[in-house]
Amino acid sequence: MIQCIRLWTGQDEQSHFEAGGITLDGGVHGDLLSGSIPATRVSFQETASGGTLDWHTAPVRQFVITLSGTLDFQTRSNQHFTLRPGIVLLAEDTAGGGHSWRLVDGEPWRRIYVVLGDGAKVRFQREEPK
Repeated sequence: MIQCIRLWTGQDEQSHFEAGGITLDGGVHGDLLSGSIPATRVSFQETASGGTLDWHTAPVRQFVITLSGTLDFQTRSNQHFTLRPGIVLLAEDTAGGGHSWRLVDGEPWRRIYVVLGDGAKVRFQREEPK
């Protein structure tokens, strides 16, 4: 399973998140695969260390794949989660109150945005509470 945090807009029109992963199946070579997920475009972005972004929503349903940098994300209900390299963000909060983020280490935030195709199914599995 690939670690993933899902960020979405609830019925209260506010952003919420849950930790989990993208499920994988066995491949023919003994590796694990998600299967193809339709995407429409890919872009790269870098924000200098110390960067922040105030309240906003995701512009589209997308994966955000962090290459460097550690961030503190916050929702308007004061929920926080940490995003670091190796954790994929599934950003689905395209409406409502949104979220904010700030870099918390000395690294720039280098990331890849993968805009998902219309109706793309992502096999996200929520992490069971401990």
